[in-house]
Amino acid sequence: MSNVVAIIPARGGSKGIPRKNLQHLGGHPLISHIINTALKCKTISRVIVSTEDEEIAQTAKHYGAEVPFKRPESLAGDTVLTVPVLLHAAQWLLENSQWKPDIIVLLYPTSPLLKANVIDEGISILLNDPQTDSVASFCLDDKYHWQLESNSLQRVYPDKIMRRQDMSPLLIENGALYITRYEKMLETDSYIGGRVKPVLMNSKDSWDIDETSDFEIVDALLKVRQKQAALA
Repeated sequence: MSNVVAIIPARGGSKGIPRKNLQHLGGHPLISHIINTALKCKTISRVIVSTEDEEIAQTAKHYGAEVPFKRPESLAGDTVLTVPVLLHAAQWLLENSQWKPDIIVLLYPTSPLLKANVIDEGISILLNDPQTDSVASFCLDDKYHWQLESNSLQRVYPDKIMRRQDMSPLLIENGALYITRYEKMLETDSYIGGRVKPVLMNSKDSWDIDETSDFEIVDALLKVRQKQAALA
């Protein structure tokens, strides 16, 4: 059986919204939503939160995640990239608990509407297709695209003007989910390296918490989801 670890990076020093990961959404801290989702996944072996912040660590443990280490301050700054954080977590597990991850699942607290079945679907792609190295979440986009060139708008695909229903939809990377093989991450220094396949999400579930107003919008979407679940 493959060792699949979900790693949730959660710094304490969010600039846009102070203490964002601990702000309440639907009556619970923001970070709790992605933890609960990860714990529901059938294909994930361990759920780990990487943080330098003690309050976030205690909150993550309360909701069922592992926090087996404190992230070094050198990996907690505003300019630190995500891959070193993931590799630090994976290497800590290997060195301190002799547990080597085969697949790393990158999850963000700021994607609280991501569903467990989408994560399981993405992981299953890697488990069932040895030729695929990474999976990322995407949304379908059937809009017309333009770009500004020399102060003039130009169609991105001028030779493909057609009815929207006749267009082949583009895929937009929504940033909610990344899954990759550990060895491929070491090789490419990327969490979306090698041969990539998509897992599709709808736009509502793709909402990213970036501004204060996003909390209000996502809270409303959560209430709708809860009502639908109650009626199911």
